[in-house]
Amino acid sequence: MIAYIVRRLLLMIPTLLGIMVINFIVIQAAPGGPVEQTIAKLKGTAIDSTARITGGGGSEVMTGTQSQGTPVDSASKYRGARGLDPKFVAEIERMYGFDKPMHERFLMMMKSYLTFDFGRSFFKGRPVVELILEKMPVSISLGLWTTLIIYGISIPLGIAKAARDGSPFDVWTSTAVIVGSAIPGFLFAILLVVLFAGGTYFDLFPLRGLVSDNWDELSWPARIVDYFWHMTLPILSLVIGSFAGLTLLTKNSFLDQINLQYVTTARAKGLSEKRVLYGHVFRNAMLIVIAGFPSAFVGILFTGALLTEIIFSLDGLGLLGWEATIDRDYPVMFATLYMFTLLGLVMQLVGDITYMLVDPRIDFEARET
Repeated sequence: MIAYIVRRLLLMIPTLLGIMVINFIVIQAAPGGPVEQTIAKLKGTAIDSTARITGGGGSEVMTGTQSQGTPVDSASKYRGARGLDPKFVAEIERMYGFDKPMHERFLMMMKSYLTFDFGRSFFKGRPVVELILEKMPVSISLGLWTTLIIYGISIPLGIAKAARDGSPFDVWTSTAVIVGSAIPGFLFAILLVVLFAGGTYFDLFPLRGLVSDNWDELSWPARIVDYFWHMTLPILSLVIGSFAGLTLLTKNSFLDQINLQYVTTARAKGLSEKRVLYGHVFRNAMLIVIAGFPSAFVGILFTGALLTEIIFSLDGLGLLGWEATIDRDYPVMFATLYMFTLLGLVMQLVGDITYMLVDPRIDFEARET
């Protein structure tokens, strides 16, 4: 196993490098970069984030007028720079590092990333690491608790549905699963706000923040209660929209195994149904469920909670990455991409190791030789 882990760790290097190269080229080629954003703000023609989504970037939709007597650079590569002194535009490029060739900027960036030096945000004026660490508790809270609750509900429910396939229990729970999968998580989040967060009916849960403003003044038991009080509705909205797929996957995986010959043999030997399900079927059926754990965790942790963060005013990594994308804040964009990709690759390795722990018969080293 050690040799396999080492090989996988070494394989992460070219994989991570390839992902960063492709995204670096694509993002650099997109219009509305930080230079254009700064020019738009200086000329008073910047537009808000919502308009930028439809407009494709501030520099592409600007129609700033030229001031009389200002040098005009008709050959400028920035549409919004028309009417500005070329030396001034060059100074803005130097400020953001765009006076260097693309390949040189990329090599400098990756060299810094080796030591987790992500630089400073272009527009927030703070170190990127500081921003990530500040937003991390929100995303970890949403991702970790949601994933644990989803797996804690879906696996036992899927097993119970497989054991009672075709029964009234299976029919009614399937109805609940279908309804849960049909309602997007963000719509369910809005419904929870209307019902329980002072929207129309009850005002039982807070609508903003991870903890209360006086959290530092509370005792530790009160802090724990306050934390889960704030997290109840966001986590519930994510769980409702995500548990259906895993439940059906678990059920179908168990049904495939239950119909095999070794299960019939185990039952013929007089083993109890519980022993058959959890002593024989569980190990084989859970492999496909475990395979999806890394992607499920990473997806909920960094992307699936974006709208939930907005609805419940939770300032996490999803919202940070979205704002950085809209504002073309390259240091934040590439730092979050680097961290998300690295974590995703590590979680895939964790999934493989979990494979071997669940079923010791699996040997990735023997398969590769």
